Amino acid sequence: MTDTPYAKTLAALDALHAEDLRQVEVEGEPVPRELWHAGRMSAWLERLHELPDERLRLAVRGQHLQRWQVPRSDYPEGRVGYLTWRRDQSRRAGETTARLMREAGYGEEDAEAVARMIRKQGLGRDPGTQAVEDCACLVFLENYFADFARQIDHDHLIRIVQMTWKKMSPAAHALALGLPMSDEARGLVEEALAG
Repeated sequence: MTDTPYAKTLAALDALHAEDLRQVEVEGEPVPRELWHAGRMSAWLERLHELPDERLRLAVRGQHLQRWQVPRSDYPEGRVGYLTWRRDQSRRAGETTARLMREAGYGEEDAEAVARMIRKQGLGRDPGTQAVEDCACLVFLENYFADFARQIDHDHLIRIVQMTWKKMSPAAHALALGLPMSDEARGLVEEALAG
């Protein structure tokens, strides 16, 4: 069914993801990076939850929405600049996803619930918010961690892994420990978890 509010919202989200001019190669074909990222988020959700509802599926799909439009470099260096950038990104993605949901026929309660999950409100208390965070952490560990590890000072990297781990649920921990990693990356994770 392509005329349900869910199908309409999902198509609208993916159309925005597809506007990303940055590309990744997937099975020999170029794919917009953000569309690929959204697909990885959805794939992890399917592994984390047996039957995720529409709200959760849309929150996970919209979590990284149009992130390329506001580069990290537009904000000051350091932790405060990073956290401000991330907060602004999640607020913007939440507002856009909620708007698309309302335009597709969802009510305000559903739209606002999804926006809260994308803003990561209630992390550790709200199961939907926790699932969005779990998926984001798993995508990071699976796809970005190895390259990230080569750019960051060792002690800082260990702290980042420890902070990431604290935000994840036990189910996400189990999936993360099963990820294929280089010996170097696995060693860093093990060091962080032992500290």
